[in-house]
Amino acid sequence: MGVIRKWVFPILRLVLFAVIAVALVKVAFFPDIADSSSPDVPGAEIVEPQVAAMLGTIQNDVSLSGSVEADSPVEIKATLAGEVRKLLVTPGQSVDAETPILTLRAEVPNADGSVSIKTTTVLSPASGVLTDFPALVGQSYSVGDTIGKVSLSTFHVSGSLAPEQLYRLTVRPTEALVTIAGGPAPFTCTGLTITTATTEGATGPTVSCAVPSDVTVFPGLTAQIVIAGGIAENVIIIPTTAVEGIAETGNVYLVLADGTTEVRAVTLGLNDGFNVEVKEGLVEGDLVLQYVPGAIAVPTDGCFVDEMGNEICGSK
Repeated sequence: MGVIRKWVFPILRLVLFAVIAVALVKVAFFPDIADSSSPDVPGAEIVEPQVAAMLGTIQNDVSLSGSVEADSPVEIKATLAGEVRKLLVTPGQSVDAETPILTLRAEVPNADGSVSIKTTTVLSPASGVLTDFPALVGQSYSVGDTIGKVSLSTFHVSGSLAPEQLYRLTVRPTEALVTIAGGPAPFTCTGLTITTATTEGATGPTVSCAVPSDVTVFPGLTAQIVIAGGIAENVIIIPTTAVEGIAETGNVYLVLADGTTEVRAVTLGLNDGFNVEVKEGLVEGDLVLQYVPGAIAVPTDGCFVDEMGNEICGSK
């Protein structure tokens, strides 16, 4: 018996230690897998982000970069087919609008075969400095020929607009707010025009407006142009990421009571690049998918460019 006890108890102790070691390894490296049906344990189901349609305000400002440019010289045109009889100004001279530039003389045949002498005085079409004025006494011109140019002391601001942004300008504006980098206080430029580029290599529509005469600017200065496209208050809004199509009409993915979705056609109004007005198709509180299925989701700490050319940021 003494011999048995001598060997049995040490063996039992070794077995016990081995069982404890195995248990510790299992706890440390192979924890039990909880019942996935338990509501306290996250499952593998992915729930797409949803957002509620809500009342809000849309201020549709379109912003673009531009630059200050000098207005192009104005051409002085001959108004009579004839020869120069007298020069009334010299190159480099400052002139006002309607300043006499030169006189033209023409011999006009009459019906009876006689000739009548006709003269006319060509006037400056604008105020500025007379440049490129090669006219000489005795030189002949036809009606519409350029006889000189007047360089202007006026400026305009221009910049390129993404074609898609035209959808945001539901009413064509006539002015814009301009801020000159390192320049005077922001000012309103008037006579705004939007022209579509037709030349090869052009990037898109060009916005241009006149700098007021009392604002000091210089060619080449950079500018920020903000065009007010309208404001809509107390309207239904949703993120632009929730809509297929962003101008006039679109589709959203409406979340139903049972959690499924259906495509809902909506009529759209103004958008500010982040949110869009829904005129018809949704009411306040309706849930829609925050991101159109298959679209790029907005990262929580980053940005992407939407189909309108606007930068959308997760923190916005």
